[in-house]
Amino acid sequence: MRVIAGSARSMPLRTVKGMDVRPTTDRTKETLFNILQTYIPGCRFLDLYAGTGSIGIEALSRGASYACFVEKDRKIQKLIEENLTFTRLIDRASIMKGDVALNLMQLEGGEPFDIIFMDPPFRHGLEKDVLTYLSDSTLPAEDGLIVVEADPRTDFSYLESLGYEVIKHKIYSMSSHLFLRRRAVRK
Repeated sequence: MRVIAGSARSMPLRTVKGMDVRPTTDRTKETLFNILQTYIPGCRFLDLYAGTGSIGIEALSRGASYACFVEKDRKIQKLIEENLTFTRLIDRASIMKGDVALNLMQLEGGEPFDIIFMDPPFRHGLEKDVLTYLSDSTLPAEDGLIVVEADPRTDFSYLESLGYEVIKHKIYSMSSHLFLRRRAVRK
């Protein structure tokens, strides 16, 4: 696994073997960032269920002004920190430890995020919990994008009832990316 483009281009990222981490493949990551390329420069990026941190690190490498990584597993948090240090991007990043739901509540009231990316464990319904929370949150910027990496068979039929508009749905062999924007204006 490596950084594909930007200031840390071609730098290898450490990952862990034998743990419940499913890194996004380089090919899928490249497709994702080809879609996001116009949104990245200067953006604030939130990486939920960050795993090795490769998605947020790629955003930083391509010009995001800041990335916040949320990861529950302590060993993986250390790995994110090592990858950020190695790529010399740590000065524009923070790592939040613990449960995603609790961290989302702690982030409320701060500066909103232009892109919120999440890659929760597949087939546990966690993306629905986060999307439900974000539907009435101050965390997404007014025109912010929310990107969900999920199993291609995940049911997203509830999105309209939560006030989301599907911008794009890209399906790969083992995963998919769903690009969303909230339709409703924040209260």
